[in-house]
Amino acid sequence: MTDTHPAIRVSEIFGPTIQGEGVLIGLPTVFVRTGGCDYRCSWCDSSHAVDNQFRDEWKMMSTGAVWQNVVALSGGRPLMVSLSGGNPAIQPFGALVKRGHAEGYRFALETQGSVIRDWFADLDVLILSPKPPSSQMTTDWAAVEACLQAAQDKPQIVLKLIVFDESDYAYAKDAAARFPRLPIYLQPGNHTPPRPGNENAPVDLDGIIKRMEWLIDSVARDRWFEARVLPQLHVMLWGNRRGV
Repeated sequence: MTDTHPAIRVSEIFGPTIQGEGVLIGLPTVFVRTGGCDYRCSWCDSSHAVDNQFRDEWKMMSTGAVWQNVVALSGGRPLMVSLSGGNPAIQPFGALVKRGHAEGYRFALETQGSVIRDWFADLDVLILSPKPPSSQMTTDWAAVEACLQAAQDKPQIVLKLIVFDESDYAYAKDAAARFPRLPIYLQPGNHTPPRPGNENAPVDLDGIIKRMEWLIDSVARDRWFEARVLPQLHVMLWGNRRGV
């Protein structure tokens, strides 16, 4: 049977492993990581899925082919599928989500909120992660709001903010004030992301943990009791390795 849906640009598909961050931390997950992004964050830890120099490694795959990979990795047992990137919102995932739901799988997507899709309403979890000042990107808050409108309150929706410094922390507080009904997750930034093609780059875990301690102290000092502070668990376990 011919797959008539638009092709999906894929960087890698891997798992099952655990989700390493955010609202689904620790949950067994298969990852579909797409290639391409409309942002160029200064501290991006997934350059192999962002930089055009890796385009030769990305594959244009049909919805059916992506789905076959997910089923093979999961052994046919339904679990959470994370759509990540890059910016996965660029890719046409609507048909994949519907196909997976028909077989009992669940889908989460994390995006900076710059690209709006009507199939956001079909997700189980939508993680909006607008990028703070340290990324050197500019947030279009109207676009983030449009993502919320597209989701129609159907999936679970949360905010996840990366924090490196005081400016990022102030940005996170502003984001929480803009969307007070959304649960917010704060994550200390990894200042030692891998250079392109070097997944063995060392990680400064001591520095990351110190940043997390500072972040926890800041939240406690400000009585910001609605925020949850979590690490990148996969970085603590496996450093900058891919496919985990």
